[in-house]
Amino acid sequence: MLKFIYFIVIVTFIDTFIQLPIITPFALSLGASEVLTGFIVAIYSLSNVIGNVIGGHWVDRIGRKRVLVTGMFLVSIVLLAYPFAQTGEQLLVIRFFHGVAGGVLVPGAFALIGDRSRRNGDGKTMAFAGAAIGIAAIVGPAIGGMLAALGRIEFVFIFVSIVFIISATLGIKHIPESLKQSDRGKVEWAAFLSLLKNRRLMQASVIAFALMVSNGTLAFALPILVEDIGFTTAATGLLLSLYGITALMIFVTALNRVYVRFLPRGLAVAGLSLIAASMLILSFSSHIILAVIAMMVYGVGFAFVFPSMNQMVANATDEQNRGKAYGVFYAFFSIGVVSGSILSGFITQILGLPFIFCVLIILLSLLVMRVMNK
Repeated sequence: MLKFIYFIVIVTFIDTFIQLPIITPFALSLGASEVLTGFIVAIYSLSNVIGNVIGGHWVDRIGRKRVLVTGMFLVSIVLLAYPFAQTGEQLLVIRFFHGVAGGVLVPGAFALIGDRSRRNGDGKTMAFAGAAIGIAAIVGPAIGGMLAALGRIEFVFIFVSIVFIISATLGIKHIPESLKQSDRGKVEWAAFLSLLKNRRLMQASVIAFALMVSNGTLAFALPILVEDIGFTTAATGLLLSLYGITALMIFVTALNRVYVRFLPRGLAVAGLSLIAASMLILSFSSHIILAVIAMMVYGVGFAFVFPSMNQMVANATDEQNRGKAYGVFYAFFSIGVVSGSILSGFITQILGLPFIFCVLIILLSLLVMRVMNK
């Protein structure tokens, strides 16, 4: 059953990654301006925050399975609205609702995985979840680009909608329910306030924010760097895939023993430090070899951080509030995605040092974690 949950994680994140190569040209083809297109790209992650919080509450109130299956059917319906968009404004509205529906899924999936991880006491459970996202990050953009090249961009959304409908239908039978019947209905919205006082959850959320700021920085600044050193966008894609492949090798091979041997917080700190080092290398890169080294270092750092921060959330909560906790956690995650790309653009325009700025954000995050640990 847990393997099916990993499959659901792949499907959920493919929905995000498959859009990366197509959403900007699709918006421009509808006549959207560059400014409106930027909002169309960003609104998905912003509305994810709403979905994360709503989903987190209902995951604890009515159960993991119901929220997951319902969310998948909702996403499939919203996806079918994309081909009917005639203007950029209509696409913006569709993206907003898509982000809300997609945001509902993540707390449900990770609450299920967190329940199992907490019971087993095995950090590898989260490593395999990271591997699922890594697979989505590698496969999603490739599928999106291929389908768009074979026909109209709208075909991509129809394809993903069909995948979601099939997955949700299978999920009715195969998704397990880990929340006890006696624990349902005991939570209220006010419980979010107590979670904001949970030190370990807040530390994990700071880590998530810093990680996704680095990811947003890469998405914005790496193509510019690659062009400056004389390579094409194809090289950018290969470099991004390289960090995903590096992380995947740690997730699924014997190297994943590190998640059993070391505590999650220590691994997360080590991972963020490696990511800061990779950003520093990129800031001084004048040759593609340095960029390759930087992305491999980033991949190792990502592999250390992602399962560890998710395990920190699982360890800091119980079954009655784990869904809400992942809702809060992934809200920070989504805010980091938006902040990374927006702040990188601003800093690049003012100072021209996006990677150095990212290093400072990571160092500040590590300092905040140290203060919170006292």
